[in-house]
Amino acid sequence: MTTMKKNMFPPGLVNNLQDVLSKKGANKNEQKQQKDDDSTETSTSSSSTAGNENDSSKPVVLVTNGEGVDSLGLVYLVQALVGLGLYNVNVCAPHSDKSASGHSLTVRETITVTQAEIEGATAYEVTGTTVDCVSLALSGALFSWTKPLLVISGINRGSSCGHHMFHSGVIAGAREALISGVPSLSISLNWKREESQESDFKDAVAVSLPLINAALRDIEKGVFPKSCFLSIEIPTSPKANKGFKLTKQSMWRSTPCWQAVPANRNPSAPHFMGNQQSLGLQLAQLGRDASAAGAARRGTTPRKNEEVESVGAAKSDNKAKKYFRLEFLDKEREATDDELDFKALGNGFIAVTPVSVSLQLESDIQTAASSWISGVLSGGAEE
Repeated sequence: MTTMKKNMFPPGLVNNLQDVLSKKGANKNEQKQQKDDDSTETSTSSSSTAGNENDSSKPVVLVTNGEGVDSLGLVYLVQALVGLGLYNVNVCAPHSDKSASGHSLTVRETITVTQAEIEGATAYEVTGTTVDCVSLALSGALFSWTKPLLVISGINRGSSCGHHMFHSGVIAGAREALISGVPSLSISLNWKREESQESDFKDAVAVSLPLINAALRDIEKGVFPKSCFLSIEIPTSPKANKGFKLTKQSMWRSTPCWQAVPANRNPSAPHFMGNQQSLGLQLAQLGRDASAAGAARRGTTPRKNEEVESVGAAKSDNKAKKYFRLEFLDKEREATDDELDFKALGNGFIAVTPVSVSLQLESDIQTAASSWISGVLSGGAEE
């Protein structure tokens, strides 16, 4: 039983206190409501800013590459483009090195997209190939814009001349953009392990910017060549380049050399790979990553009859495994046409090669691309 004590305050004072307390409570509620409204407004404003961080007055440039979102070639290129203040720079690049993945897409698997931190740019890293990145970015499912003005794939560590174009992830990124109807450039630095250094990427960006700016300017004017993209090959010493040179794709390729590896040597050990991971191991890792990711999502082990590795394969543990690794060996390059990509690159020029999606570059495409490049190199490119 509850006992109520008699109120000892005068009725008038009680009424006054009740009025004050009720008003105070109302004020607190109003303040809380205002705070909640302000918080909601701030949150909405932040969301709106995040979703509309691009300046609609600036053209959109999409950057990708084959070596991963953290590679120096991409990072320095993005920093330079952001620093110009002329473009909305967006990045969609692989999470890890996919430089030898060619024009491959990820099918029957789910890829993961994570926001990446690159100052001044809207950036995402993708657990897929370079072509996955470009295809996803241009699909409208990831970015708010419908189509960028230009796609730049690079800057790659290593040349993509000749038949290497068919292996190259950086070339495939530009090709996928062209297939999707977006003008594109691929950029590669002729990196040599014994000569090159990290600062060469900054120099490669510096010598590329005039051509990039000229391309963006003429795309807006509608005079940039259509039906092809431009492959830009930068010599080993970018600062010492002899200028731009219009070139043709060569038939040159380095010689593939498969080497058997003793079974007692673990192909994944650091001492085996040395300072530079061979192309064979890169390709093998792609297969293992895809198999492991699929198995994790299915909750099972990889099906043995679907697993293929370029450094050895075995359907059961009781069978002997054989290990191989692939290396490319430079072969003698014949002194031939100076207009071929590898020849111009070796002579110290920045080789600019029009590349079509067809197997043979049509004469009208070659003529249009040649006219544009000649115009730019004769003084049309703006510093």
